[in-house]
Amino acid sequence: MKILTINCGSSSIKYQLFDMADESVLAKGLLERLGTEQVSLCHQAKGAVVQPSCSAEDHRDGLGLILASLVHRDYGVIERIEQIKAVGHRVVHGGEEFSGAVRIDPKVIRAIENCAQLAPLHNRPNLAGITAAQMALGSAVQVAVFDTAFHSTLKKVAFIYALPYEWYEQYGIRRYGFHGTSHQYVAASAAEMLGRPLNELNLITAHLGNGCSITAIRRGKSVDHSMGLTPAEGLVMGTRGGDMDPAIVFHLAANSDMSLEQINEALQHRSGLLGISGLSNDMRDIVQAGEDGQERARLALEIFVHRLKKYIGAYMALLGEVDGLVFTGGIGENSAVVRSKAVANLERFGLRLDGKANEAVAQGQAKEISAADSEVKILVIPTNEELLIARQTLALVGS
Repeated sequence: MKILTINCGSSSIKYQLFDMADESVLAKGLLERLGTEQVSLCHQAKGAVVQPSCSAEDHRDGLGLILASLVHRDYGVIERIEQIKAVGHRVVHGGEEFSGAVRIDPKVIRAIENCAQLAPLHNRPNLAGITAAQMALGSAVQVAVFDTAFHSTLKKVAFIYALPYEWYEQYGIRRYGFHGTSHQYVAASAAEMLGRPLNELNLITAHLGNGCSITAIRRGKSVDHSMGLTPAEGLVMGTRGGDMDPAIVFHLAANSDMSLEQINEALQHRSGLLGISGLSNDMRDIVQAGEDGQERARLALEIFVHRLKKYIGAYMALLGEVDGLVFTGGIGENSAVVRSKAVANLERFGLRLDGKANEAVAQGQAKEISAADSEVKILVIPTNEELLIARQTLALVGS
């Protein structure tokens, strides 16, 4: 069965086409800058990368370009689009409505629309992708896979904020959690690497990229998570600062010439690694600049690791017993420096790193990097959210 996965941003579409007989990727790509004169498509198939000239005003046009590439006589991988039997859509926010993947119908679409107030920058583009796929692939089953679903197992003690309780009842103010497909995928992969059932394991999974989050997993289920009502809470990220005193917003509103919209823009796009360093949101640039003597870059790295280590310690205390710590995401998979600093001086808590193994992790490689006598296994596992979306889509189509 051929399954297409779609991840729509406000001006982009990321996609992969899977043959689920062996879970192989037939083609993948990224369409960017929709609605501009600089629209670009990078399509990878048959061992080659092509970048055809194109134009697209919206997600409907964009999906049309993608489907045309999939059936192209030179670099296509299928003969006709009807061979795509199902489409798995990444949807960021499912609120309290969804605890797993669902077939998309009018009721599901209304629920996603209702959740758009909680994630306006994500759910609306996700809906645009769903509408485009329904129109272009009418015979295919459409499935929604939610970032928040994996965290639906959080108990009230973990997701209720210490605010007036009626805010939760009236406005849905609570911790929802994000990056769920990534945390779920690497948790299952960790169980395979450790040779134990997932429902017997306690894990801490750290998804570290431009967006960063960390999850405490007890017996295979999410029991606490760093992100909250939105993806802005928790760890230091590329352009978001994570945990902060909420009074900062009101202090700035009262004592600066910034509007609430300007403050929000700065919190979302000019904070985190970029805000501290004044240089970049890319950890590779931060590490290099720190080594070159740029103090603010060095400080950005240390603050990033300080916050990460605090969460690791908190989740070890919460779980009581931890079998594995997993690093994933662009930083987690590729930065030996961050991994080393994150577990430094935690030997008494059972975390002992094999320095040589940590330095020897190849790009895209799943590897254990803990020392032989480490009580807690330390793992690097490349995430594959698209494959998990395809698997969950197949499970629904098969049912």
